[in-house]
Amino acid sequence: MNEEIRALFPGASERTYLNSAAKGLIPTTVRDVVRDYLEHQVSGTANKDELREQVDETRGMLAAMIGAEADEVAITKNVSEGLNLFAASLEWREGDNVVVCPELEHPNNIYLWFNLARRHGVEVRTVAPVDGAMPIEGMVAAIDERTRIVTFPTISFAPGFITDVGPIVRAARDAGAWTLADGAQSIGSIETDVRALGIDALSVATQKGLLSLYGFGFLYVRREVAEQLVPIHVARYGIALDGHETAYAEGPLEYAAGARRFDLGNYNYLGMSATRAALQLITGIGVDRIESHVRALAVDLADGLMDLGLPVVGGRPGPHLAHIVSSGRLGSGRHYSADDPEVNLLHRHLVDAGAVFALRAGVLRFSFGLYNNSSDVERVLDSVRAWKEEGAVVS
Repeated sequence: MNEEIRALFPGASERTYLNSAAKGLIPTTVRDVVRDYLEHQVSGTANKDELREQVDETRGMLAAMIGAEADEVAITKNVSEGLNLFAASLEWREGDNVVVCPELEHPNNIYLWFNLARRHGVEVRTVAPVDGAMPIEGMVAAIDERTRIVTFPTISFAPGFITDVGPIVRAARDAGAWTLADGAQSIGSIETDVRALGIDALSVATQKGLLSLYGFGFLYVRREVAEQLVPIHVARYGIALDGHETAYAEGPLEYAAGARRFDLGNYNYLGMSATRAALQLITGIGVDRIESHVRALAVDLADGLMDLGLPVVGGRPGPHLAHIVSSGRLGSGRHYSADDPEVNLLHRHLVDAGAVFALRAGVLRFSFGLYNNSSDVERVLDSVRAWKEEGAVVS
């Protein structure tokens, strides 16, 4: 990315910001739109009809980004809401099962399945990861005729590997099961085409690679699947009805087409306004260019850390590596900690040096956004080098 784009993100120059997997930086263009939105609210000049039209425009922009149709995308507030809306809208039977790899999932794609187990007697089939990667063969082997859902991240939140979804999707389809993906770490950063992947549903929020705010998100559901689902919650915007938002017509209940049936009441118009501006920026640049940029930076950092003697989960860069690099021993700690004292010492050293990144499940997780450049990589490597020269021992 050029310096003109980086200049839209003042935070990228103020600190070494490598934490897009937790929260992406917001560009000044988004800040300005948010400011304008608030000014209209203060002055009482906001036009709700216009805002609703912008919701559909935003929906369409996200749909185009992931290779979907607009009415296959519902508006949500975050990933977990999208996952829950989809899962709760299935007619579960005792003895049905869900296949999941909990160690590679964010907790919000774990809790809901055990809740279904409690409520409906659903079996949660857990599969262990293989060297930090999605256990493709194990996931496929766990699928049978009672499998209703196979769920996985398009990119794991730690260590950040790309999931090879093809074999899982094919096995699920052969068994009559549906696939549900957590797209939090890929959308906006890595090209993700739901048609090419063959997945049935995907949930994403906008605060990471989509460069927007907490509290806004999208749920993609393939049209043929959505039309079979009865939403667990309904409200005006999820009902097929012409007329004002307060209109009500007696007669058979008819849901909105496709995934729109999952839309509820008034939208988060502030989050929509921010996301609309962010999507305009991302679309103008091109996700393909963004992916090429962030993956190249990840390769440089992974190689650099290994050359300095630090362990990198997954080893040398390969097809598994997206825009997230994890250093340490995966699983040797809780969600925000590490059991290895050297990892904790290096974490403190880098934070003191001005780096912003994450400590997840025993590893240091560095994640790149379109605003990063090679100077960010060099600053991290220089800090690691200085740490080693101070006498730290790397095992």
